Amino acid sequence: MKIKTSNICLVIAILGLVVFSCKKEEPNRYEWKTIEVTASAYNSLAYQTSSNPHITAFGDSLKPGLKYIAVSRDLLKTGLDHNTLVKIEGLKGTYLVKDKMNHRFRNKIDLYMGTDVKAARKWGRRKVNISYRIEVENDSL
Repeated sequence: MKIKTSNICLVIAILGLVVFSCKKEEPNRYEWKTIEVTASAYNSLAYQTSSNPHITAFGDSLKPGLKYIAVSRDLLKTGLDHNTLVKIEGLKGTYLVKDKMNHRFRNKIDLYMGTDVKAARKWGRRKVNISYRIEVENDSL
């Protein structure tokens, strides 16, 4: 009895698909939380920040055109920490937490707008809902 090589290859390919498709799916390690905050905007200008306006309180270098935010320090305790992904109601895309604000601010974010002062003024100050991604604490992971 002759078995064709092509038939053997087909059987091996099918078995491979079955074995690899049964791979256990990893659980989602992240969840999104939503809160309401007051949002304003800021620029990389010494009179708005410090004598080195392109360096954040976390030590990151700001690059105009990228989507960054600063958060009030009370929000750090909620999981809204350095490099957290954030979605802002009414705005496209995701932002990264790259800066933290002075201790006097509470429940507030600042949108980074490079050196475009007109855009920052146009944004003004408003209440918005933000969603941010945090890692799920699960002992079984």
